[in-house]
Amino acid sequence: MLASFFDPEKVARYAEGPVRFVPGLADLHRMTSILLAERTPNDGRVLVVGAGGGLELKALAEANPGWTFVGVDPAAEMLKLARRTLGPLGERVTLIEGLIDDAPQGPFDAAVCLLTLHFLGRDERIRTIGEIHRRLKPAAPFVAAHFSFPQGERDRALWLSRYANFAVASGHDGADGDKMRAGIEDVIARFQCLFSPEEDAAMLSAGGFTDVTPFYAAFTWRGWVSYA
Repeated sequence: MLASFFDPEKVARYAEGPVRFVPGLADLHRMTSILLAERTPNDGRVLVVGAGGGLELKALAEANPGWTFVGVDPAAEMLKLARRTLGPLGERVTLIEGLIDDAPQGPFDAAVCLLTLHFLGRDERIRTIGEIHRRLKPAAPFVAAHFSFPQGERDRALWLSRYANFAVASGHDGADGDKMRAGIEDVIARFQCLFSPEEDAAMLSAGGFTDVTPFYAAFTWRGWVSYA
């Protein structure tokens, strides 16, 4: 599953995926912009973790013409796609190949991590959240959204089925939907990286953030805003 982010052919089709897998993706980007703008100055500097593909960077840059961005992602192919996605907006974006440790120290006015943290196990997730927190100005906003749903055995199977069914209803091939669900189950088994919304909120707090507040829920996806 993770290997697809390093595969040029699959990356070329990446933009087709999130809009079919994530209900209300454009609205998630719009809400993220609104939440960040509550505390981010017009000339704010924003850290985007897991920036490959450039979809959220493009949405945030279009909505906030005075902001500049640093985007970090470990997949070089995804960063190439981000540059193509951004086009002229890329003049306000610095892209870095790497993990959170490779990001500048800041301090940043805000941070975003969308559709990314669910690839990390508990300890690495808390560490990453803590490193994001360390790079932010006091009281700066952080928006995170990722896979997060009830993790009881029956609940998990039901919600993964709903996730796959949404993808199929959105135009994804049904057979591929079955493979996608199986791939996610394999990731769960190998990395133990999916958690309930309550556990996810607790990890944001453990990473140093306060006032952790849910703002987005769509089938298997959850989003929170919190503050450094």
